[in-house]
Amino acid sequence: MQRLQVLKGAFCGLDPIQQQLVIGSAVAAGGILIHLLYKRRQVKSIPLGEGWWGAGQKPLSEDEQIHPFEVQTTDEEIEDLHERIDRTRYTESLEDGCFHYGFNSTYLKKVVSYWRHKFDWKKQVAALNKYPHFKTKIEGLDVHYVHVRPPRRENQTVVPLMLVHGWPGSFYEFYKILPLLTENRDGLAFEVICPSIPGYGFSDAPRKQGFDSLAAARVFLTLMERLGFSQFYLQGGDWGSLITTNMSQMKPMCVKGLHLNMIKVRMGFSVMFSLMIGSYLPFLVGFSREDVRRLFPFFEKNVYGILRETGYFHIQATKPDTAGCGGNDSPVGLAAYILEKFSTWTDNSNRALADGGLERKFSLDDVLTNVMIYWTTGSIVSSMRFYKENFKSNPDNRVDAKVGITVPTGLAAFPAELMHCPKSWARHREKQFSSNVIIHMNGNSTSIRKPTSIRVDQQKDQDK
Repeated sequence: MQRLQVLKGAFCGLDPIQQQLVIGSAVAAGGILIHLLYKRRQVKSIPLGEGWWGAGQKPLSEDEQIHPFEVQTTDEEIEDLHERIDRTRYTESLEDGCFHYGFNSTYLKKVVSYWRHKFDWKKQVAALNKYPHFKTKIEGLDVHYVHVRPPRRENQTVVPLMLVHGWPGSFYEFYKILPLLTENRDGLAFEVICPSIPGYGFSDAPRKQGFDSLAAARVFLTLMERLGFSQFYLQGGDWGSLITTNMSQMKPMCVKGLHLNMIKVRMGFSVMFSLMIGSYLPFLVGFSREDVRRLFPFFEKNVYGILRETGYFHIQATKPDTAGCGGNDSPVGLAAYILEKFSTWTDNSNRALADGGLERKFSLDDVLTNVMIYWTTGSIVSSMRFYKENFKSNPDNRVDAKVGITVPTGLAAFPAELMHCPKSWARHREKQFSSNVIIHMNGNSTSIRKPTSIRVDQQKDQDK
């Protein structure tokens, strides 16, 4: 009160012109503050842009019809596969090398023997066709997707949900979770759309340079619009997390919720500060005990660990066409390249195992079906190019890195991700961060190995 009296006395002691200047300055400062608060609350979005990724010039019109699609195979395709497998030249593995040098050749021979003599591709093609497949032309590309509707029931709310895979995965990652998502639980069921990223699997590969996550996001937004959805939910991991994030940045009014199992954060001052003191005073920077366990010692777990497991990243982000030649020509080379990621990214301690722990979490039929999607479509090179397109320049300078995420967002944090993201970091970009579910189960390809964890998390996000 004394300070107010002093201020009042000082103001009354001013001459009328000075009083008007003070009042004017206060009003201007208040207006600026209100404007800044208003701008901060405004929903920022990134421009949609446009593109044409087909061969040649863009035509005046494009067929927007949706066409049913069926996965097919032939005896000739299978015979060619077997002939190439039979001509494989192996390298002898090192004694006690396990998976430290990559896919162990001794175990690789066992996997390939199963592939050659027991794996039934025709049976797996029938399994792939269990759910309806479609294709539609968008920006010059035939975009493939699986579309699964829940059974009709009275008093049931049906929520559209798009699931987007990453590398080296495919739409097949989600097959085990589809029955859970389309099942009615407490009056709620999901209508699920699982597209193949252009350049992956049965979607056309771009014929022009520059097809990055922003282009993929725009294509998938067009797909959802073409399917008649004005509002929907999104889920993504790996590249799917970036694509779905970009979708929510482009059209936040359409995205009712975003669920991720990978989040990239910029290494700004607050993140660097939290790393400096987080192991000593975690409560000051919003770290949980689990965050501390997963982050520290930081250089060992998040610098050296990343360097050990990102050689593929640097190759694919620079010379994908060179690196992909072997995998496009040799089915065994392709399988070794892809399945080593399924092993190590599930749990990096699998490097110390002779069989890479592959069959502890996966069946050979499942992982070989994923390999066959790449093999039969010849899409390993075009899938690898996606790294090149997204890292031609500093990703921190891209427009999407400078725009926050304003839709309700949830994160499932798996312990074997290359980079753990604490909730306090995620809030820097996700303005409506709703949940951070710590899951004590390792690695990528979660929906193949443990579909219930994603189903439960999706239900929680929708309820919020």
